[in-house]
Amino acid sequence: MEPDAKDLVLAEEDRRELVRWSVACVERLLPLFAAERPHDRRLSEALQGALAFADSQLTVGPVRQLAFGCHAAARDASSPSATAAARACGQAVAIAHMAGHSRQVAPYTAKALTGPARDLELDWQRAHLPTRFLVYVYGQTG
Repeated sequence: MEPDAKDLVLAEEDRRELVRWSVACVERLLPLFAAERPHDRRLSEALQGALAFADSQLTVGPVRQLAFGCHAAARDASSPSATAAARACGQAVAIAHMAGHSRQVAPYTAKALTGPARDLELDWQRAHLPTRFLVYVYGQTG
């Protein structure tokens, strides 16, 4: 069943599927954050928590707190790339709470990268999103 693009929350099983996709996307951005803050584990811990939610091992409440930690990490970062990577992570993890956050992964990716690397990454994200979510996340099928 196609998700309703107006429903920002979505069913939990849909959110679990979107979380898996978003974690895969953000894992590819982690080096941008780690280059500036190599000992800051908030993003990787948040992604682990998001995957635990996707596997029904963690509830929404603790995962939301991990998302807040990503946004705190973004405030602590100084480079635009590291900040955007941390924001992308926060949005990805927050999908556990509200699926509409999935719509922010690509915009923050676009802020984190430039030029051909940005374009390749955005293409990768779109190609790996389950087809039934294309309209939901991107507002279009193509």
